[in-house]
Amino acid sequence: MKRRTMLETIAAAGASALFAPLLAGAAERSANGVTPVFTQELPTLTLDGWKMTAVEVSYGPGQDSPAHKHPGFVFGYILEGEMRFKLDGGEETIYHAGQMFYEKPGSVHRVSANASATKPCRFLAMVFADKTKPPTEPV
Repeated sequence: MKRRTMLETIAAAGASALFAPLLAGAAERSANGVTPVFTQELPTLTLDGWKMTAVEVSYGPGQDSPAHKHPGFVFGYILEGEMRFKLDGGEETIYHAGQMFYEKPGSVHRVSANASATKPCRFLAMVFADKTKPPTEPV
């Protein structure tokens, strides 16, 4: 098996294992057994030399972060509260607990903020990027 094929297979298996608990919980709540949470087409790429970094981000009431970008792509899952979100070229959106978002490689994340002035917000961000680069870069 080619190294590239093996790495892509391992990455797919890792992503499946990572998302399985989220999807299993949604499936348990669904009357027909399966509730899609999120679908996203991905860019054509090789995962040679890449890694996945998962971080939990917590924002206090009204808290935000400065504009930033990621060298790879990002999947985010809102664990608690509501998050204001805007990428260059897109509309500002509010994501609620249980929803996911996607950032394509190199996107500038202009707004990342707690949408509430009184309640906390927490989300899981999974950054897939070249292992020689930091997962987040200032703009």
